[in-house]
Amino acid sequence: MTKLTRILPLIIPCFLFDFFSIHGLVRGENMELGRDSDTGGQVKYVVELARALAATAGVHRVDLLTRQISCPDVDWTYGEPVEMLERLSSGDDDGDESGGGGAYIVRLPCGPRDQYIPKEELWPHIPEFVDRALSHVTNVARALGEQLQPPPSDAPATALAAPVWPYVIHGHYADAAEVAANLASALNVPMVMTGHSLGRNKLEQLLKLGRMHGPEIQGTYKIARRIEAEETGLDTAEMVVTSTKQEIEEQWGLYDGFDLMVERKLRVRQRRGVSSLGRYMPRMAVIPPGMDFSFVDTQDTADGDGADLQMLIDPVKAKKALPPIWSEILRFFTNPHKPMILALSRPDPKKNITTLLKAYGESRKLRELANLTLILGNRDDIDDMAGGGGTVLTAVLKLIDRYDLYGQVAYPKHHKQTDVPHIYRLAAKTKGVFINPALVEPFGLTIIEAAAYGLPVVATKNGGPVDILKAITGALLSLLADKGQWLESRRNGLRNIHRFSWPHHCRLYLSHVAAYCDHPSPHQRLRVPGVPAASASMGGDDSLSDSLRGLSLQISVDASSDLNAGDSAALIMDALRRRPAADRREGSGRALGFAPGRRQSLLVVAVDCYCDDGKPDVEQLKKAIDAAMSAGDGAGGRQGYVLSTGMTIPEAAETLKACGADPAGFDALICSSGAEICYPWKELTADEEYSGHVAFRWPGDHVKTVVPRLGKAEDAQASDLAVDVSAGSVHCHAYAATDASKVKKVDSIRQALRMRGFRCNLVYTRACTRLNVIPLSASRPRALRYLSIQWGIDLAKVAVLVGETGDTDREKLLPGLHRTLILPGMVSRGSEQLVRGEDGYATQDVVAMDSPNIVTLAQGQAVSDLLKAM
Repeated sequence: MTKLTRILPLIIPCFLFDFFSIHGLVRGENMELGRDSDTGGQVKYVVELARALAATAGVHRVDLLTRQISCPDVDWTYGEPVEMLERLSSGDDDGDESGGGGAYIVRLPCGPRDQYIPKEELWPHIPEFVDRALSHVTNVARALGEQLQPPPSDAPATALAAPVWPYVIHGHYADAAEVAANLASALNVPMVMTGHSLGRNKLEQLLKLGRMHGPEIQGTYKIARRIEAEETGLDTAEMVVTSTKQEIEEQWGLYDGFDLMVERKLRVRQRRGVSSLGRYMPRMAVIPPGMDFSFVDTQDTADGDGADLQMLIDPVKAKKALPPIWSEILRFFTNPHKPMILALSRPDPKKNITTLLKAYGESRKLRELANLTLILGNRDDIDDMAGGGGTVLTAVLKLIDRYDLYGQVAYPKHHKQTDVPHIYRLAAKTKGVFINPALVEPFGLTIIEAAAYGLPVVATKNGGPVDILKAITGALLSLLADKGQWLESRRNGLRNIHRFSWPHHCRLYLSHVAAYCDHPSPHQRLRVPGVPAASASMGGDDSLSDSLRGLSLQISVDASSDLNAGDSAALIMDALRRRPAADRREGSGRALGFAPGRRQSLLVVAVDCYCDDGKPDVEQLKKAIDAAMSAGDGAGGRQGYVLSTGMTIPEAAETLKACGADPAGFDALICSSGAEICYPWKELTADEEYSGHVAFRWPGDHVKTVVPRLGKAEDAQASDLAVDVSAGSVHCHAYAATDASKVKKVDSIRQALRMRGFRCNLVYTRACTRLNVIPLSASRPRALRYLSIQWGIDLAKVAVLVGETGDTDREKLLPGLHRTLILPGMVSRGSEQLVRGEDGYATQDVVAMDSPNIVTLAQGQAVSDLLKAM
């Protein structure tokens, strides 16, 4: 037993890890790597990591959450709600036999349910995925708590098990990093992220190539949206996993949210016990990817040096022994005896295959020495290929024709994942070389796999296309022409490959997580109360729950995959939601009355009604409140009401009174743009538990005087953005803005703060007359989800009323599982012109306005009628 496995179980009794990788086609077996630009090495990496981590001592369960896809264009397996991954045997496996353990792929609906869409079109649907994931994670945490940490036998009858939250939430790639950041903030759980491929590097390389300009790049790749998601991940992440030091210095170093020098200075201050003055930088951990060596034939790699190539490829002597993929490749070559240069990747422009072809075609010596094999995914018809794959393949064929490379280049149309080891073996038998010519590429799985099969590797470093072309030619010639160097490179690879096994990777990963991830104390953990009996009775016959309980954590693979039956997470975890044991402890015979905190649905008034001078527009707000109250008439107390606003608690209470509404008639007031929650039926003070929940990474007074300096335009006066003490609170710095043209936009101020290590949310409210600077974990959407979890209200039973314009956070109030009603004519002046600059992403990259959950109220239509129709 290693020192790590002795220590970690003492830190926490059960490890639960949640991984997120939401784009592409993700499944445990027969992965379709290379099918399209979204299904590449990242898919294999996250699946194998989940499987390997679940087999590590101390780890109870790993969930890999991805998008559920059910359409005729892809295999039916991608529509299955749950897939249990086969658990790898490992020297660290502790043989945990408790139910619910292991590794699972959990698929959640997100966006159009009958379409497989590229990652660039997923951005507006991410909030929906976050909400579904939040439901899944909460249900699993509750059920694991009941199973692994039940209340003691002498506990009161009403005692509930403490939920077992994920030890970390880990997002892979930009889209999943944004998902993980939102969930980590909502649950107060540490976040880890892995970039895999970074937006700023992609933008830099595309601009260097000169084929596309800024607006075209943004339209095609949604690059600004992707970069902001990566910056959001850096804001929240405790740790960023990279594969090389180069990735830290030359790739992450391009981001506003990470500065290597600042990170080192803050680390020194932390070691010395000196305050960081409210600044933060995530820790970078270099952990190269792992590999499953069970498929590698060590004898085959050992005897490769003396292999008789003639016996290997002779069609008469060895045809029966040849793997089919060998014949498929060798048929392309006029002289199959020559060494093979192998490139294996998706047909993606960033993989730079065309530069490899140019280097090969322009070097006569290289063509004489070796053949070239290009494994570029799978295709039937180039014209039918999605994304840029067809363009890359067309360019490849044109270059083959330009340099007359027929008989020297192989480009088979199909291969299976099980063929990949045979491809590496063939290249090694021919004393060939594996090459990764990508423009920007972290240390990837293919490099490790090639080395494991005794194949020397050539990989590029960042640089321009001309530099890369010259480097490719020189490196290949030196290895192919010098057999001594080829053998030495081969032996070095085989000698060091053990460092990249999955068990070694998992040990490194867990040690870094334990060292870098700051876990909150138990009293800071989010509470998950039991489901009220009145609410539970809505779910049908509870007698079914006893028979389902045994399946609650293992999640039957026979669960319904009907995508029209509502929330897939509810279908998957139906047994978890019933929670019969908790209901019995609460007492099944005691009826619970409807009251604040025990509602079945919520109506949220988030209409930002202000006059031009920033004062509340009482007349219009009264109309919005009356519309909401009318919609809840006849609900018999089942309907609760929430006001969500940028005003302070006292301002909100006074405004409600001016509208003729009793503040005590609202279940909650979300105030100061989400920095505070109060329950006016109890008292008009901020909820201390919520305040503690959002305190994460709050710089406090350290950032208070920095904002006016960074937020004013160049020609502004000091009074144009000044601290408003009366509107501030412990977790909200408020600033009075006298002229919207004299202040910078939210994205500009946030960028400047990030570069200095300050992590905050910024919201212009009250018709551009006030700027609220609040904690990173605080926002109006997150406050609503906090209430949803605390009160056990399904987000599908929440309706949010907004105006046609509003505060700068309005666009984030629209998407999600809840219903959104847009009330026209209510808001005369909003603040949304101060959200982003002209070079930023568009609102349609944040919210899908064509969602059936977002509806605009027609003239003369009642809110209650529209809610019924939705």
